[in-house]
Amino acid sequence: MKDIIHTIKNIDWESLTETMHQNGYAIIDNLLSENECEKLKLDYDHPAFYRKTVVMARHRFGLGEYKYFNYPLPEIIQTIRKTIYPYLAPVANAWFKALQIDIQFPSDHQEFLDQCHLNGQQKATALILKYGKGGFNTLHQDLYGDIYFPIQIVLMLSEPGKDFTGGEFVLTQQIPRAQSKAIVLQPQKGDVLIFTTQFKPEKGTKGYYRVNMKHGVSEVKDGNRYALGIIFHDAAS
Repeated sequence: MKDIIHTIKNIDWESLTETMHQNGYAIIDNLLSENECEKLKLDYDHPAFYRKTVVMARHRFGLGEYKYFNYPLPEIIQTIRKTIYPYLAPVANAWFKALQIDIQFPSDHQEFLDQCHLNGQQKATALILKYGKGGFNTLHQDLYGDIYFPIQIVLMLSEPGKDFTGGEFVLTQQIPRAQSKAIVLQPQKGDVLIFTTQFKPEKGTKGYYRVNMKHGVSEVKDGNRYALGIIFHDAAS
């Protein structure tokens, strides 16, 4: 875990913060090693790690499957969640201040989770997703309760072009009084994609306004696509 913590702390967070303000998303290259990705994929078939399995087609979420982890989270997930959060809290606070939302997030992740738990949100939201051929995820937002953190991350566990084809990560940005903008991303194995959970501020001629965003996954043409999602708030159910 020391290598992961060292890598996170040595990221150019000033540059990444500016990218988040500009785009609502950013990519960290090569946070996870090949072995760490493969270990997380192997754990997919161990039911003791998970509290809930969701077959997406049953809920019209898409085609694929994902599993929510139980607490305590695996050490690697807990380490990443805890270590990255303090660097993203200032971004979230700047967004809320710009949009005049009277909420500020603490710099310590456990303090934020304590707020979730007092609100009845006590279930882990970290999840691992698997898509086979034809799999996809419809556009959505991950909120889970009244208390939520407006930024989340996805770690790619499979290699595009080798383990699967297609399966691009898709963001849509709702432009006021216009059609939505689509953003298509393809993180590589071991990369971390950081992105807005729900919205970002955009500066206009009369100050900042809210731009709503959703995310999903395009159709997997071949192979299997695994990804790990880390959401910083807990769920009510």
